[in-house]
Amino acid sequence: MSRLGLWFQRDPKTLRLALHLLAALPLAWLASVAVLDRLGADPVAALTHETGQWALRLLLISLAMTPLRRLTRWAGWIRYRRMTGLWAFAYASLHLSVYVFLDLGDYWRQVVEDVLKRPYITLGASAWLLLLPLAATSTRWAMRLLGRRWLALHRLVYLAAILAVVHFIWLVKADLSEPLIYAAVLTCLLAIRLMPLPRFAKMSG
Repeated sequence: MSRLGLWFQRDPKTLRLALHLLAALPLAWLASVAVLDRLGADPVAALTHETGQWALRLLLISLAMTPLRRLTRWAGWIRYRRMTGLWAFAYASLHLSVYVFLDLGDYWRQVVEDVLKRPYITLGASAWLLLLPLAATSTRWAMRLLGRRWLALHRLVYLAAILAVVHFIWLVKADLSEPLIYAAVLTCLLAIRLMPLPRFAKMSG
């Protein structure tokens, strides 16, 4: 057991609560600035951007749990993968809801048109649809029911992350520095996952 693992295991319930609060902070901040009318000249665009950003950040944090387990040799990281993944899905759902209900309003037909005609929206919608069954089967009951198929299903999260990053890259029309940072982080996470694990590395937790 590593020192990091011991520190995390001292009070796992408190740590989990703290992580939930940290994940909820951006949502609380967005709600407060919205109530105070401080979202800027285009509040809908600001909400769309911020919810999308946090969805992607939390998704990458969720994907980082396995590389962290490999690098630190502490299996406890995996306990927080589902939680961060569900928060990522929550922000992605808010991102989609802001676009559909606030941006498009009552123009429901335009949703289908945008998905079919705008590639970046097609990718974003596809990423959300991939995350939907993962969120729905995130319970232990679903794991027992699906068996080995559960692991195969949840590997779709990597495809969803790739689609989300490309969605962001195609969405940005000028400065690509920010989406490329996310692309670099995702590339590193995937590379670490594919790295062969040294024989002496034993997981603990």
